[in-house]
Amino acid sequence: MECRAVLVWGWLLLGCSWGPGPFGVGAAALSTATYELDDSYGLGRQFDGIGAVSGGGATSRLLVNYQEPYRSQILDYLFKPNFGASLHILKVEIGGDGQSTDGTEPSHMHYENDENYFRGYEWWLMKEAKKRNPKIKLIGLPWTFPAWIGKGENWPYDYPDVTAYYIVSWILGAKHYHDLDIDYVGIWNERAFNSKYIKLLRYTLDKHGLQQVRIIASDRLWEPISFVLLLDSELRGVVDAIGAHYPGTKTVPSALLTKKKLWSSEDYSTFNDEVGAGCWARILNQNYVNGNMTSKQTCVSTRTIAWNLVASYYEELPFGRCGLMTAQEPWSGHYKVEAPIWITAHTTQFTQPGWSYLQVDGHLEGGGSFVALTDGLGNLTIIIETMTYNHSKCIRPPLPHFTVMPQKATFYLKGSFYMIKTLQVWHSRLDFESGSSSLFQQLHPVKVWKGGFSLDLNVDEVYTLTTLKTGQKCGYPEPPPPQPFPSNYKDDFNIRNPPFSEAPNFADQTGVFEYFINASDPGDHVFTLRQVVVQRPITWASDADQTISLIGNFKWVNMTVTCDIYIEKQRDGGVFVAGRVDNGGIYVRRTKGVFFWVFADGTYRVTGDLAGEEVLMKGLSGVRDNAWHTLTLNIQGTSASGLLNGYPLWENVTISQPSNGWAAIGTRSFEFAQFDNFRVEAS
Repeated sequence: MECRAVLVWGWLLLGCSWGPGPFGVGAAALSTATYELDDSYGLGRQFDGIGAVSGGGATSRLLVNYQEPYRSQILDYLFKPNFGASLHILKVEIGGDGQSTDGTEPSHMHYENDENYFRGYEWWLMKEAKKRNPKIKLIGLPWTFPAWIGKGENWPYDYPDVTAYYIVSWILGAKHYHDLDIDYVGIWNERAFNSKYIKLLRYTLDKHGLQQVRIIASDRLWEPISFVLLLDSELRGVVDAIGAHYPGTKTVPSALLTKKKLWSSEDYSTFNDEVGAGCWARILNQNYVNGNMTSKQTCVSTRTIAWNLVASYYEELPFGRCGLMTAQEPWSGHYKVEAPIWITAHTTQFTQPGWSYLQVDGHLEGGGSFVALTDGLGNLTIIIETMTYNHSKCIRPPLPHFTVMPQKATFYLKGSFYMIKTLQVWHSRLDFESGSSSLFQQLHPVKVWKGGFSLDLNVDEVYTLTTLKTGQKCGYPEPPPPQPFPSNYKDDFNIRNPPFSEAPNFADQTGVFEYFINASDPGDHVFTLRQVVVQRPITWASDADQTISLIGNFKWVNMTVTCDIYIEKQRDGGVFVAGRVDNGGIYVRRTKGVFFWVFADGTYRVTGDLAGEEVLMKGLSGVRDNAWHTLTLNIQGTSASGLLNGYPLWENVTISQPSNGWAAIGTRSFEFAQFDNFRVEAS
């Protein structure tokens, strides 16, 4: 690609050539239009930043297991200013022990009399983000709640004082134990809101000196929350921003009438290839532009937050690789800085929360869009995107057809911007044919002549033109090459002071499995892994009735899984080891595989599903509760066999489906149970 600036009839044209001719397209083929950027009559809405979600759920699960320097490199690409994505906002899940898309995240209060502000990895992630960017804004939002909140009901609002106390305790714990100031808190992700609860949450926040923590509602759709806000002045007084998910760059009149901040508080959720980058480029601009802004109060969104931050979970779980970058191999150290990282940089490296949008229509005549922002101190940033329909489809909602064509765009800078003489230029072009996209490249500056300049725009491009000279495309040496999960893997959980509450590479899909010190055991099982959720949480997804944690390589076919197990629940307790496990995440209830169960009543079963309905074999085992036993599951081709304490218990069970999958451990119900000396040999 060759880019050059040419003076034509007094205008400076920036042209980029990808073929014959000076600008890659014939002059006659160009649509031409002019656009004015003027702050003389005031500014548009305040820009509130670009961010991403960790959680919803367990999307950063594998990130914490990376060794240095690779883990810090990944974090730099996400959070370090003027380096990579340079995110302004980090939104995290307030773990509630339930399935929230790709796994469960642990609650800080599994039980009513239990508090632990070191579970999980979101605390760590927020601190790492703050370490790199002290100005980053932090948001907390629950997807699920521990069972005691609902007192037997799958509903968090029957006892709003209890729920408010629970959420506020998380915010207080963030400050007390981690010196983290939470800026915003949400209500219940993509589920019903309750006005009484929201008001009580505000009261409880204020009572604990947390007046600076603002409330977002309701992380679902623009309505009915906006309609209710218009009718309830007290509620309107405590909600600071309306957050909608996947708004399709559209808003509704009632949301505009509230005069609240309007945020796309979850968006993107798209596979992170070039099409995903095109989706992200389009909505970053058009979430604001498509409100047809004609005054300070008619725009769609001043903040856009991507789900998810980093695809750091097993790719075969639902919505694999729907992160801004990919880091799903801590065992190899491999990660990939995907195109959406650099699309993000086009906005984040040249704006800051607190800047203001200019009052412009923002639609390009030949298709595509532009936004212009200023800090009010003379700086100006213009972001232009020309994403085509087929190359910018997000996973949701359906995208109405539109056309984008090569075009010439002339911009006139007026008002305080008239004296600008030079603009720095950063450019990306997504290539869907050869796969050789050009991402976030700095071009020669544009000279502005008498307040004007022109650009020849091709399709599927992003331009940033800015007075700021701070932009950088930084990088590290290539990480190690990708490698499959080790075919021989073991973990004895013998760690006295683990850095995280969960064992490396285990991905909890129902229930929570934590490191445990078994002080009552004087022998070989002092340090174990324990399933700790003993009541079904207030769910967001269809959690299984059994608990399960996955590990390994989804492509495994033949495997031997061995684990020491300890049933704590008397009479009807039970545990399993499993192989060829084919599902997880929001689909965990339909999980198939080969499951070897033993129960406290002295029986065993072999089933083809997690639900235990497809019984392949059953019999007596002699297993009892409160004693250690060793289970071994061997799967070779179409046959499976099982050993108990090293002796054959069952054999020659025919397996037809699934043909491959993960290894797993778990329990019959929400019950305490322990696991130790996990080993798998697979191929």
